[in-house]
Amino acid sequence: MKHSLYLKFILAYMIFGFLSFFTIAVFSSQMTLNYLTGQEAEDLYREANYISSNFVRNYYSDAADSRSLNTIHSHFQALSTYLGADIWLLNTDGTVLVNSAGGYSSESATIIEDFDPTDMGSNYYMIGDFYGMFRENTLSVAAPVTYNFKPRGYVLIHLPMSVLTGERDALLNITYMTLLFIFAFSLLVLGVFTFAVYRPLLKITSAARQYAEGNFSYALEITGEDEIGQLAATLNYMAHELGETDEYQKKFVANISHDFRSPLTSIKGYVEAILDGTIPPEMQEKYLRIVLMETERLNKLTSGLLTLNSFDTKKNRLDITDFDINAVIKDTVASFEGRCTARHISMELLFDARQQFVSADMGKIQQVMYNLLDNAIKFSPDNSVITIETTLRHEKVFISVKDQGVGIPRNSMKKIWERFYKTDSSRGKDKKGTGLGLSIVKEIIASHGEHINAISTEGVGTEFIFTLPRVHTEEE
Repeated sequence: MKHSLYLKFILAYMIFGFLSFFTIAVFSSQMTLNYLTGQEAEDLYREANYISSNFVRNYYSDAADSRSLNTIHSHFQALSTYLGADIWLLNTDGTVLVNSAGGYSSESATIIEDFDPTDMGSNYYMIGDFYGMFRENTLSVAAPVTYNFKPRGYVLIHLPMSVLTGERDALLNITYMTLLFIFAFSLLVLGVFTFAVYRPLLKITSAARQYAEGNFSYALEITGEDEIGQLAATLNYMAHELGETDEYQKKFVANISHDFRSPLTSIKGYVEAILDGTIPPEMQEKYLRIVLMETERLNKLTSGLLTLNSFDTKKNRLDITDFDINAVIKDTVASFEGRCTARHISMELLFDARQQFVSADMGKIQQVMYNLLDNAIKFSPDNSVITIETTLRHEKVFISVKDQGVGIPRNSMKKIWERFYKTDSSRGKDKKGTGLGLSIVKEIIASHGEHINAISTEGVGTEFIFTLPRVHTEEE
C-alpha cells in the first residue's frame, strides 16, 4: 500500500513512546531510588556522627545514670521530629538504651540479641526490617560512639523506605508529565509534518505518476513559498513545458510529413507520367527540371534537419577561431550578387571599422549570414535596399541585417524560431523554403553563448541583430 511506509513510521513512533515510558518506569525508577537512598544515607550518617559526638559521648564519659539518658531521650525526640526518623542509642551488646519513638524507661530496655554492626559490611547503612524490629523496609544508619578509643555504643537513625519511595514517585511524576508533554508536542509536530510535508508529497507523487503516463494537463494544486511549494510550481511548469513539447512533436511530425509528402508526390507523379507516355518527349525536359527542383528541396530539407539534429544531440562541436567578421560579410554578400542584380536589390554595408575581429566558428557564422541574407532577399520587394551593419559596444560586436520587406506579423514573432514555421505572408512567395533557416540560425548563435533578436513592422521591414565576442588585434 502507498501509505504503508508512513503507517509503519507512526507505529514505530508509538512503540518508541511506549518503550520510553516503560524504560523510565522500570530502570529509571530503581536508579532514582538508589540515588535517593545513597544521598539520604550520607545525610543521616552525618547527623548520626553529630549526635554521637555532641549528645551521647558524655554519657559514657560520666557516670551513666538515668538522668543522663533522660536528657539524651529529650534531645533524640527533638531531632527525630526534625529529621522525620527514629533515633536509637544501643550498647555494643544490642541493648536499646534510648528510643525516640517511645517513652524512656530504664527498667524495660529492649535487647536486640542478633545485633551485629559488622552486618553492614563496608557500608554505614542497611535496608530491611532491622532484625525484625520494623514491619516495613527501613533505611538504618549506624554511627559508633567511642570513648578512650573504644566503641561504647551506637547511634542509629531509622528512616522508613516509604519516605524515599514517595520522593522517588514525586520526581518520576514530574518526569512522566514532562515526557508526556514532549510526546504530545511531538505528535503535534507529526501532525504538522503530515499536513505540511507528507500530504503534499503524496500529491506530488500522484502528479508525477500522471505526468509519467502522459497526462500533462494534470494540475498540481499546492501553493506556498516554501520548498514544497517551489517544487510543486516547478513540476507544474515542467508539465506545461512537456505538454507544449508533446504538442510541438506532434506538429513537427505533421509538418515534416507534409513537407516531405508534397515533393515526393510531385516527383512520383511526373516520373510516372513520363514513363507511361502521358508527358510527350518534347515536354519531358520541363518536367524533369521540376523533378530536379523538388529533389533539391528535399535535399535542402534533409540537410537542415541533420544540422538541427547535430545541435540537439550536443554532438556539434564548434571550431572557434579569430577572424574578420567584415570580410565574412563581404564574401557572403558577393554570393548573392546575381539574385540581387536580377531584382535590382542593393546591399549597403555599414562598418564602424575597416576590420572587426571576432571569436567564433567562421563556417557556422557564414551559414548564419547566408540564411539571414537569403531571407532578406526573399521577402524584399524589387528595387529595395538591404542594410548590413556592424557596431562595437561593450566588447561585443553587433551584426545587423535589415530589409525593407513585408515584415513579420506581431503574433508570429515568437514563432519564427520554431522549426517548419512559416508566416502566412511568406507562404505565397516561399515555395522552396523549408521553415528551418531561422531555427538553424538560432541554434548556431545559442551554441556560441550569444543572442539573436528580431525587430519587425509589417509593411516596413525586418531587422535581425546578433552578437559575437570581440577580439583585440595587435594593432589595437
